[in-house]
Amino acid sequence: MTTASEPDREKVKAFAAQILSDIGTAVQGALTYIGDKLDIFKAMAAANAPMTIEELAQKTGLSARYLREWLGAMTAARYVDYDSANKTYFLPPERAAILADDTNPFFLGGFIQESVPLISMAPQVAEAFRTGKGVPQSAYPPDMFAAIERSSAGIFKNQLIRRWMPTMPQVEEKLKAGGSALDVGCGSGRASIALAQAFPNARVFGFDSHPESIERARANAKAAGLGDRVKFEVADCGKLPCGEFDFISTFDVIHDSVDPEGLMRSIRGALAADGSYLMVEMNVSADVAGNINPLGRLMYSCSTLYCLTTSLAQGGAGIGAMMGEAKARELSVATGFSSFRRLPVRDPFSALYELKA
Repeated sequence: MTTASEPDREKVKAFAAQILSDIGTAVQGALTYIGDKLDIFKAMAAANAPMTIEELAQKTGLSARYLREWLGAMTAARYVDYDSANKTYFLPPERAAILADDTNPFFLGGFIQESVPLISMAPQVAEAFRTGKGVPQSAYPPDMFAAIERSSAGIFKNQLIRRWMPTMPQVEEKLKAGGSALDVGCGSGRASIALAQAFPNARVFGFDSHPESIERARANAKAAGLGDRVKFEVADCGKLPCGEFDFISTFDVIHDSVDPEGLMRSIRGALAADGSYLMVEMNVSADVAGNINPLGRLMYSCSTLYCLTTSLAQGGAGIGAMMGEAKARELSVATGFSSFRRLPVRDPFSALYELKA
């Protein structure tokens, strides 16, 4: 008869400290959300100098009592520096770039905004654990889709045109000459708008099955002065018109689609002769051991709370965000693409693959 060994006390204490730290990170994330939503970070960044609680309250028009507690949390988390002698708080410019400057490539405001609506869905996702079904996209609050738009806008502004498209020079030539581009699962249309701005002769389209996102996309195009040049449609992207587009893109779409193989076959069929399909997915490993890092922790959580469950809600494949390059290659072969190459782009978040029909 064997008995279980007693746990190592020091290891128990160390893990308890880790759990407390993780819980602290989770609940402090809600205060970071508040700082972003109420433009507190922006007010501190604009001051670019140490501020008292009263000065920050006056600048933001917010309650000094709430700001005192909020600043305590930000100081404890080392987001803000505190001068105890002068009782002032300072947001250094390096942190302001991430928290307050939406023109900076490292800005993470969209991801911060996304955290609260994601966590709010945990009770419904927990029930899906019992049933094996999912939570439909329609159940998520509008703040979720606004956050997705905001987090992707910086990527399309800073990466897509400047760094990613130049790795496909033949695509750039076609679009400059008036070729056609389609973003599948276009969401709020930021990628399509960026392409239309960069290639004024191109014909640019965006298709998505989510009506609210298409409404946002049309409004964004109109605001950018491109309402007559970029066409957005609510569409079943598993039934695309044949041979019509020189360039098709998906940005983090395949892993949470209902029918990945059907969607990719539709994309292959919609490509014109010598057209290119750009599949952008998360830069992760298909092996759990390769994802034991901060990005892996974040993406497994996001996948569980959104990507996986919204696919399963429709009886879908439920691949999840962590599919990795091997799965992308497998899907490419299964759906009949003639070639697959990983583009020479080093990006901490995204892996880019070019597929040819």
